[in-house]
Amino acid sequence: AMMLLTLTTYAMAKLGYSGAVVMLFLLLSAATKATFIIRDYMGLRGVSLLWRVIMYGWLLVVTLAIAIAYLISL
Repeated sequence: AMMLLTLTTYAMAKLGYSGAVVMLFLLLSAATKATFIIRDYMGLRGVSLLWRVIMYGWLLVVTLAIAIAYLISL
């Protein structure tokens, strides 16, 4: 799944797609990959709720900040 998301974003860049919808798709793709990394690579699947809230909350804050900054700049 991560490889497919990476190849999709690469293809979109090579084809020159742009705009708010494309940016939101790319941001969602990056957030999805980050979720896989947090859950599986970092091994936070079975840890306490506090650690999951911290990590996923951080991801949500950063993702929303990037999206808002981009949409404000339009």
